[in-house]
Amino acid sequence: MSMSRDDIYKKVKGVLVEALSVDDEEVTPGSALSKDLGAESIDYLDINFRLEKAFTVDPAKPFRIPRGELFPENLPQMMNDESLVKDGHVTPAGIVELKKRLPFASFTLVEKDPTVENAMSLITVDAVVNYVQSKIAAP
Repeated sequence: MSMSRDDIYKKVKGVLVEALSVDDEEVTPGSALSKDLGAESIDYLDINFRLEKAFTVDPAKPFRIPRGELFPENLPQMMNDESLVKDGHVTPAGIVELKKRLPFASFTLVEKDPTVENAMSLITVDAVVNYVQSKIAAP
């Protein structure tokens, strides 16, 4: 399936508006799903399901998101691990671990100011678009 980034963004935005019951204008590329759009853990399951449905073009080849791949399930627990977080700041080892788990996220803010709050805001609309785009482009 070949889709432009803009087409992917529009579909992702529609999914998030429906799943999170937010206004269309609230969903911007930089919106953090939890902090800005109010997503909670149960919402991430719904978003996964809706994304799979939205991006499945051929039922014989469904679009699948493996559990924990887009939304790491243990991210909050990671932020309590003293080897990854110290005094409210993500350690260099923590940033390496986050990059492994969220390769589609932008780390610019976290690298400048590695607070836990910034790390918990890594999952943005743009990160979801990056993830979907990488999955669609994969053979």
